Amino acid sequence: MLKTGNMARAIIADDHPLFRSALRQALANTLGSDVLEAENFPDLLALLQQQRQVELLFLDLNMPGNRGLTGLTTIRNQFPDILVLIVSANEDIDVIQRAIDYGASAYIPKSAPLPTLMLAVEAVLDGDSWLPEHLLDTVTETSQSQYRDFAHRLEQLTPQQFKVLAGIADGKLNKQIAYELDVQETTIKQHVSAILRKLGVINRTQAGVIFHDMLKVDDPAQGDSHL
Repeated sequence: MLKTGNMARAIIADDHPLFRSALRQALANTLGSDVLEAENFPDLLALLQQQRQVELLFLDLNMPGNRGLTGLTTIRNQFPDILVLIVSANEDIDVIQRAIDYGASAYIPKSAPLPTLMLAVEAVLDGDSWLPEHLLDTVTETSQSQYRDFAHRLEQLTPQQFKVLAGIADGKLNKQIAYELDVQETTIKQHVSAILRKLGVINRTQAGVIFHDMLKVDDPAQGDSHL
């Protein structure tokens, strides 16, 4: 499902209708009625292409089409001006740390009450990042430079190079990626050379493995809870 509107400021990207409805109602006072919804990642990308004025994105890590932190890094690469707030049932410290290192403006557990979520929105709109208070020290203390370094390397990729890297991580051949992106295979080979250089790896296999390992997220042990 893909809902469109005029001059929306935010998109809720989550596959649970009840959660989207609750979040939309909670955001009404702050963002007004023009909040869009997407229930899968392809719909989200289509909305973002259409709605260039969107400022905020509420992104679920486990929605269809979004594998781990790949969706976050895709958005940050292709739409760098959009502020991404992760709203997830996954409260693993490692996942939260990586999400922040990869450019999320906030990480909000789905177990958080609505007033807490609104505090996060207000902080992000004021130009700050936000984490639950009980996680602030833990996330800071466990910060690992390898995540920040990988995030910096991803930032150097052009949107087209990022798409090629994602294809490599999916095990696709150059000719398959070229077909999907509607370019010549020689162009893909040029992109691959640039990707290897920017990531500091020696071959495409290594590039794909690093991309996959750095962005993978295990599903929460329990089912999603909702606001």
